[in-house]
Amino acid sequence: MKIGELSRATGTNIETIRYYERIGLLPEPDRTAANYRSYGDAHRSRLAFVRHSRDLGFTIEEIRSLLDLSDDPGRDCSEADRIASRHLAQVEDKIAQLTLLRDELARIVGRCRGGVAADCRVIEALGDHGGCAGAH
Repeated sequence: MKIGELSRATGTNIETIRYYERIGLLPEPDRTAANYRSYGDAHRSRLAFVRHSRDLGFTIEEIRSLLDLSDDPGRDCSEADRIASRHLAQVEDKIAQLTLLRDELARIVGRCRGGVAADCRVIEALGDHGGCAGAH
């Protein structure tokens, strides 16, 4: 298939496909006699893997490591588990930070009584850094 077909089949922008080729996440495709890129099922599967991994928030380097493991099916998968576990811990940390952020914003918004900016409780609360639950 041509790059446009691969793009449509995977929902991936053509420039993103070319980028993944440049950085080595996708192997260079064969070329047709007319010098068009010619992609196969292996490219589609690998691109789907990369896309799903990106959707889950894995970094390019983490994906590269996971692909290296995938390319050598006889290797121990403990490294894949370490990568996924480390990523899960990062996601859990981010959720905790977002929960604090949500709670602080809810507190600030809850103080709003309307009126004029000079008496605005939201602006007052934002100026009171020491009173924030997440203050440093």
